[in-house]
Amino acid sequence: MAAGVEKDTRTLRVAVIGVGQRAAIAHHIGATGTPAALVAAVDTTEAGRVRAVAAFGPTVQVLPSVADALAAVRLDAAVVTTPDDTHAAIAMPLLEAGVAVYLEKPMAITVEDCDLLLETAARTGTPLYVGHNMRHMSVVRQMKVLIDAGEIGEVKSIWCRHFVGNGGDYYFKDWHAERAHVHSLLLQKASHDLDVIHWLAGRATRRVTALGALTVYGDHGSRRGADHAADENRLMADGFSYENWPPETQTELNPVIDVEDVSMMLMDLGDGVTASYEQCHFTPDYWRNYTVIGTRGRLENFGDTPGGVIRIWNRRRAWSLEGDLEVPIEGEGEGHEQADALTMGEFLRHVATGAPTTVTAVAARDAVAAGALAALSLRDGGTPRDIPPLPPGVRRP
Repeated sequence: MAAGVEKDTRTLRVAVIGVGQRAAIAHHIGATGTPAALVAAVDTTEAGRVRAVAAFGPTVQVLPSVADALAAVRLDAAVVTTPDDTHAAIAMPLLEAGVAVYLEKPMAITVEDCDLLLETAARTGTPLYVGHNMRHMSVVRQMKVLIDAGEIGEVKSIWCRHFVGNGGDYYFKDWHAERAHVHSLLLQKASHDLDVIHWLAGRATRRVTALGALTVYGDHGSRRGADHAADENRLMADGFSYENWPPETQTELNPVIDVEDVSMMLMDLGDGVTASYEQCHFTPDYWRNYTVIGTRGRLENFGDTPGGVIRIWNRRRAWSLEGDLEVPIEGEGEGHEQADALTMGEFLRHVATGAPTTVTAVAARDAVAAGALAALSLRDGGTPRDIPPLPPGVRRP
């Protein structure tokens, strides 16, 4: 629990750090059931500070740096939604100051930075939470319930195909297109699914190998000029349109593009359990498909939001699309939006009361380790990489 926080006795004072696309999750802070209020917004850019005033209103103090926020406002918690490569540098002083931290996923872009964060959180006793909100998506929670109930026996292999149909608009028109900021989309985008694979399997990756390439957006589409200072007003979803098709007709791509747009990785989770993940950023459709194979059957999702279904095959038969059991995916609206509110509620409840959380910082490190080392493997001809052990003093929950 953050220093000075009394359980369930007062309203938590929260800041949002980085007012870009994902800062919208801060709107959930006052509506989770845990007394909490957004009191400050921090952004290093003038454009971000203007967005903060427009988004959060005059009662939220807007500041240019974390240091200014720590000096000006008494904080119990902070929600960090800055670019991935800045996570560790921003979270460290907050943790040292006893301010509980919600880090947007991924935790960081290197295993080394993840381990620094884990060590700092352990030493200071300050809560560190990572927003792997897919653990709160209905499709994932329902698959987890079915697996835990033994519907397919003991999990032996998980396959995930991720069709990122909006990839050209979302990931190749801003900082997401640059290794310097994300390391790889096999980390940035895949960290969600890698965490889900680990959760459904009940174990983390031990060894990875991967292949991939920049096959479309490296040669096709028009790019903006190289003046990144002009990009402060640009948000991730700006310029999105289903009319941006086919991929080679994309315009306004980021000046620097050095991440892969198609990739695939294989994972050894130990004790004979394996997994695979495939990602493509130029498909016409946008969804993710999990196939989980157990000793007594398999399950698969068709669609990943309400309106889709989960199907189970658990008796021997010829090919059948319907399967032996069909479970509708529950919830309302988009699964991501629903999960954001649940994730923020879990974080604030943990800060206020010490309640256990579905996701842990160690699990978030597991996802980064798998994705970051897979990217290194990919860029080295698919050579296998072993996941390093947790740092001394940090234990798996």
